[in-house]
Amino acid sequence: MNILTLLRDRFRPALESLSDQPDQLVEMIRPSQDARFGDYQANCAMPLGKQLGRPPRDVAAQIVAAVELDDLCAPPEIAGPGFINLRLRDGWLIDQIAHVFHDPRLDVPETDNPRSYIVDYSSPNVAKPMHVGHIRSTVIGDAIYRTLKFMGHTAISDNHLGDWGTQFGMIIYGFKHFLDRARYTGRPVEELGRLYKLVQRLVEYQSARRQQPALDAEVARRRQQLADRQQELAGEAKSKAGEKELRRLRAQLVDAESRRAALSGKVHAVDDDPELASLAAAHATIDQAVLEETAKLHAGDSQNRALWTEFLPCCKENIQKIYARLGIAFDQELGESFYHDRLAGVVALLQEKGLARESAGAECVFLPDFATPMIIRKKDGAYLYATTDLATIQYRMETWDPDAILYVVDHRQHEHFEKLFAAARLLGYTNVDLRHIQFGTVLGEDGKPYRTRSGDVVGLEGLMDEAVRRAYEVVCNNDDSKPGGAELTEQQRREIARIVGHAALKYADLSHNRTSDYVFSYDKMVALEGNTATYMQYCYARTQSIFARGNIDVAALRACDAGRQLIVAHPLERGLVLELLRFGDALHEMLEDYRPNILTSYLFSLATKFAKFYQQCDVLRADPERLRTSRLILCDLTGRTIQLGLALLGIDVVDKM
Repeated sequence: MNILTLLRDRFRPALESLSDQPDQLVEMIRPSQDARFGDYQANCAMPLGKQLGRPPRDVAAQIVAAVELDDLCAPPEIAGPGFINLRLRDGWLIDQIAHVFHDPRLDVPETDNPRSYIVDYSSPNVAKPMHVGHIRSTVIGDAIYRTLKFMGHTAISDNHLGDWGTQFGMIIYGFKHFLDRARYTGRPVEELGRLYKLVQRLVEYQSARRQQPALDAEVARRRQQLADRQQELAGEAKSKAGEKELRRLRAQLVDAESRRAALSGKVHAVDDDPELASLAAAHATIDQAVLEETAKLHAGDSQNRALWTEFLPCCKENIQKIYARLGIAFDQELGESFYHDRLAGVVALLQEKGLARESAGAECVFLPDFATPMIIRKKDGAYLYATTDLATIQYRMETWDPDAILYVVDHRQHEHFEKLFAAARLLGYTNVDLRHIQFGTVLGEDGKPYRTRSGDVVGLEGLMDEAVRRAYEVVCNNDDSKPGGAELTEQQRREIARIVGHAALKYADLSHNRTSDYVFSYDKMVALEGNTATYMQYCYARTQSIFARGNIDVAALRACDAGRQLIVAHPLERGLVLELLRFGDALHEMLEDYRPNILTSYLFSLATKFAKFYQQCDVLRADPERLRTSRLILCDLTGRTIQLGLALLGIDVVDKM
């Protein structure tokens, strides 16, 4: 059931007769924000009245007269300057909810216009453990993938693993020069991660040292520019233009000083550590050496290829453990290495089409509307992410010919994808919808990217462990506080905590608008109140506890004639029914712009309405029997809707908490 689509379809003919742009007007039919003004509201008469030069109330009356709503709505009410308030008929609601009750899909039909999608998400660097930065891409992408499939689309999930780039040049160099053999034998992934971090730190140190003189000069130059301009303006009358210029110069100086401070921090962190300083002195050309190791790997050097082949399985195994805990699986896991043999061909194709040319020794694609080119092969012959991504699009189009490719990737890669999509269109890929589904950053309580106290990026496995630990405390406290005493065994508590903890971590991310940054908080994440997975799971468990306490035969309940049993006399019953019927609307709206938080907001609204219904409408002691059965139907349908909604987000439910 998609009430919103139904209402918009009913209004469209009337709006088409009054405007040549009915789509914008149809979008103005929305659920009412206040039940006093009906269930839905059409606000299109005001802008239409302005266009036509007529009083909006007159236009609203004309629309109402032309729209056929008698079978599903009470007579529409025109309010205020021209609002059209719509209240659905109780009999129609009962007919619809009865149909939903007997449908395993909850009356959410598959799309009439199925499309094929490739959803590219997660994509970790396999050379190091997954960290907090991977959670957003992974869970947002998985939720989109699951929902697309549920709605009847063909969807292929592809984990574009980082298994081939400079990171492996770093590990290979580290393996050859800094390996702790005993640690590698006992805990290979941990040792490879240590080597990667060590080499990366030394590479950044050498790069920072080389950049310091230029940044020192830039800071001095910008400071002098500001001082000179302040002196020039000192004898003049204050002006907005002068103040604006000074603000610009100050901002440029602050930016340069900030970049210099960041570089200085990297240099001092090594210089102040005797062991690191010694390694840095002994490996002064480490950055160039890493590039050489990477180039040798890509060229097929037997030793480097053998090391890469040795490292890869244990790196992937560690990542798969994380995915298994999160309940994530992919249809494809074609990493960067899979496309390596295609890169030369991609460059040749771009050259052949006249789209690429040499610039300062590098091969570049110059794109309209971009100040800088997209480099596809560096001066030393090395390929870049852009080259691999173009080869990936080429392979996907040849293999699956999708209607759309969705890239669920950090917002900081926005420019890369704009250039990539522009280059792909120049190559002729104009019939595929290439979309960057970007997202914001996970922040700590200090408003900065979430890190450990030592400044390291927080590991995803540790994050999950802590979420489960805190969920265990919540489960135990809740169980111990039950009026009749604790009901769960220790094993049950542990299993519930595992499900609740992992769910909390996912939902905490999904419940935020994906384009926004959000502050990570364990306490809020596992709270039993508010828009959290724990609250959703608790609401589901409450529906199951009703059936357990009443010894309800759920199979028999679902076999009853719901249309004859349902009653919506109480306002809270009616509100719950209406919310249950909006599930399909929520799924459609979620996929309009691929925002899982639309679905989490719906589930929270449903759970909130159910909580009020549960508190004020007795279920098991309801009289007469028909009222009891009606309320049991609503409980069952609420539980099933929450269960399905959470499943589309990749989240499990529990029967007890």
